[in-house]
Amino acid sequence: MDIGIIGGSGYTGGELLRLLSQHPEAKVMAVTSRSMKGQKVSNTHTHLRKIYDLIFEDLTPDEVASRSDIVFTAVPHGTAMQVVPALLDNGVKVIDLSADYRLKTDVFEKTYKMKHIDPRDAVYGIPELHPEVAEQKFIANPGCYPTGASLAAAPLADAGLIERVVFDSKSGISGAGAEPTLVSHYPNMAENIQAYKLTSHRHRAEIVQELTRLDSGLKSISFTPHVIPSVRGILTTAHIFVKKELNEEDVSEIYRDFYQDKPFIRLIQGIPMLGSVRGSNFCDIGFEIEKNSDRIVVISAIDNLVKGASGQAIQNMNLMFGLSETTGLWTPALAP
Repeated sequence: MDIGIIGGSGYTGGELLRLLSQHPEAKVMAVTSRSMKGQKVSNTHTHLRKIYDLIFEDLTPDEVASRSDIVFTAVPHGTAMQVVPALLDNGVKVIDLSADYRLKTDVFEKTYKMKHIDPRDAVYGIPELHPEVAEQKFIANPGCYPTGASLAAAPLADAGLIERVVFDSKSGISGAGAEPTLVSHYPNMAENIQAYKLTSHRHRAEIVQELTRLDSGLKSISFTPHVIPSVRGILTTAHIFVKKELNEEDVSEIYRDFYQDKPFIRLIQGIPMLGSVRGSNFCDIGFEIEKNSDRIVVISAIDNLVKGASGQAIQNMNLMFGLSETTGLWTPALAP
């Protein structure tokens, strides 16, 4: 597969390049960046020295498509909608890593406060929840927070057992992107945890979309994110209040059945940790039932740059081209 990447200078683009370098069926043919035009990719992504001899180019969508079988758009929100139509018109497959196509158009416009210039439907690319990605030419890759949250609660939502769910997610600083911000500035972040957008984070819309697709009667979904002094990873604590009493075997069976044959989901005994998934495409899930209560605490752990972004995009690509979804991704996490 010949690969094009539009917007390759950020963390997501760098992670795509890292993972694709080990993919046996993929060859990166074009990487674009207007600001880095003419510079070596490995000068920006220094971990890729001696891995790639590519130059950042400023190419039109038509030019990228002419070199590619599939194109990843790793660009800011509002930018993908400007290039996706031309890519699809050229007959290439597209995976968009921005938020432009994750939501229904009216929900997107309300959530992101911008007019959508290319309304179209796209399959939401969590493969564990949307096996239909295999038949698609265009995929909207999910947000990092919604990936961890949705996977944590999906089995109980699908069973119609959730009365209310409260998500508390903690993300590494890389989730803020490569451009420095007050959140990612070292003096503000070191030895600190910052909660932000306590009730209004844009990713809540994706979580609501996915869980209500599984259970249309689920009305109470809350989400609060935090940034922690870590580079990678998202640990999500889902406080799930259920409609009836469940024991440990009940919940284990629900999760085992739902995630049967899903290679990147690991159901574990105990509490998932970021160190066990960092650098990998795995999602670790564990739970505990509160005694004499209707609350089940479900924990999920993912790497926000891999399963929460670039790894999941490649997982989708594999399915779109009829490959095993683990191709090029079946690697362990980085040991502590």
